[in-house]
Amino acid sequence: MTAERVSTGISGLDEILDGGLIQGRNVLMRGSPGAGKTILGLHFLSAGIDAGESALYVNMGEPQAYVEEAADAFGLNTDQIQFHNLSPTQEQFSKRNSYSVFESAEVEQPGFIAALREQIDKIEPDRVLLDPITEFRYLAGDKRQFRSGILGLLDYLKEMDATVMLTSQAGGTVTDDDLQFLVDAVVSLDVTPESRVVHVSKFRGSSFRRGNHFYDITDEGLTVWPTLVPGEQQREVEPGTLSSGVAGLDELLHGGLDQGTVTIFSGPTGVGKTTTGLQFLSQAALEGKQSVLFQFEEAERTMRKRADAISLPLQAALDSGNMSIVEIAPEEYTVGQFEHLVREAVEDGTEVMMIDGSQGFQENLRGLDNTTGALLRIGRFLRAAGVSTILINEVHNITGNFHATEERTSNLADNIVFLRHVEYRGEMRKVIGTLKMRTSDFERGLRELEITADGIRVGEPLPQLRGILTGTPEWDDNDGGEETGSSEGK
Repeated sequence: MTAERVSTGISGLDEILDGGLIQGRNVLMRGSPGAGKTILGLHFLSAGIDAGESALYVNMGEPQAYVEEAADAFGLNTDQIQFHNLSPTQEQFSKRNSYSVFESAEVEQPGFIAALREQIDKIEPDRVLLDPITEFRYLAGDKRQFRSGILGLLDYLKEMDATVMLTSQAGGTVTDDDLQFLVDAVVSLDVTPESRVVHVSKFRGSSFRRGNHFYDITDEGLTVWPTLVPGEQQREVEPGTLSSGVAGLDELLHGGLDQGTVTIFSGPTGVGKTTTGLQFLSQAALEGKQSVLFQFEEAERTMRKRADAISLPLQAALDSGNMSIVEIAPEEYTVGQFEHLVREAVEDGTEVMMIDGSQGFQENLRGLDNTTGALLRIGRFLRAAGVSTILINEVHNITGNFHATEERTSNLADNIVFLRHVEYRGEMRKVIGTLKMRTSDFERGLRELEITADGIRVGEPLPQLRGILTGTPEWDDNDGGEETGSSEGK
């Protein structure tokens, strides 16, 4: 029999918890001061009120007026929440800068427990928030009394079939290992200078989504962005290829890029990776496919201007309504928020996506500890969702040893198209080739790539060019004869 779930009031957290909390059980929300535990608890109680349930807030922290002001600021429903206050009054708080809620001279344990049980019996709450439960330590003379007191309270609430959330001021020298052992579930809120992370370490009787998930506190309250899971979005891919609209480029790829695959355009700065990727993306939009560009490297206005200068059909693609550009400015998003943008784009029907590029991805997103892991996760999610994906990857070396990709993401790619600078008779030229295509055949030779005022031009194969993969390219004019012409874009 499937256990009945209750919402935490935060959809992203419910997703991590495989549908929400289990009714009639308890969860410990732990974290340092300022992590958002009280706000999360208010979401939990407000969701209960919205569902027609009764809610009790056992307040052992800030004065009730402060809590109500915070709830009102986030638009949460607190009018019907019953408060049982064990916190100092505002007058008491103003008289001293610090306080201890339970001081042995002020509180007698039997009277406190009796008053709390009386309140619980009176309200018969469906949801209870104990905030913060760590203040209970002041009621007990030793750890054994503290443990037995908490266990007795939780058992009493469980008999009433109440779903209970406890908050814990964990951090520094304060530990809550004993509390983690007593409760059914443990959720931790961790705060760093760059981001906020939530993770579940315990959830009796249920599966849950492991790992770190980003969250933030905004004017709308607390929001959680679950980490992408490959396969959570699945879509059948129609057979076919993405054409670039450039004859020579499509010939190099034996017709184009297979739909639903992940393609990496790899090369050093200035070689034309973004331009080539935009050619595919714009052409897809013009053919009716919903496309989106996540741009980490440059402003949209700069891209429009540059595209107009080389006759790339970017503006026409945008005017068609099938293409959009999302700029990702430095420090604007955490990696979790960006993954949420990717998920939303897929849910909205995006068929082709381009991420430009891996260097900006690494530098612009907050809380990104592992660039390779994040790119692999996003790429696998998009492949499972049937989205044709283009990732622009910059390698740092303009000359020297050949590297397929910089972030060691080549195993993610179904297709790798590399672009390189080469020198020929004192001139810098660009060449393009294909390193691999998992799902189709491709041309093994290299071709010259030109970016002109009339668009992208890709020439005929260059059998006289050798040594790209060794890092020392050479032209042999005796092998292949004269330079060949080029085929212009369609």
